[in-house]
Amino acid sequence: MISHVCIGANDFQRAFAFYQEVMQALGLELKFKDLERPWAGWMHPDNPRPLFVVGKPFDGESATSGNGQMIALLASDRQVVRNTHALALTLGGRCEGPPGLRPEYHPDYYGAYFRDPEGNKLCVCCHDPA
Repeated sequence: MISHVCIGANDFQRAFAFYQEVMQALGLELKFKDLERPWAGWMHPDNPRPLFVVGKPFDGESATSGNGQMIALLASDRQVVRNTHALALTLGGRCEGPPGLRPEYHPDYYGAYFRDPEGNKLCVCCHDPA
């Protein structure tokens, strides 16, 4: 259903350093990095889509975060959710909701929320039982 998602970054080097660590914690691999543009994209090792892309906006304007916009990244288990959330905070992210069950979504939904250093909101979640 989804080909790729893009997150805008005003400071590409800072964004790349943040996302390189977060994507690695989720088991995703760097597919490309182009410093000329600048942008980079990650993928699951067994599937080229969807891509998660970070870079300067194509129109040359400043990147801005949106209210109500969020990207949820799938984690293999609840420990990966906890580890990735903690890692994001050590890399300059800001907590938007600690790891935990969210039974209002469904009984096994386990998620954590954070903003990257540019202010973009992300979720890391697992849908499987403990």
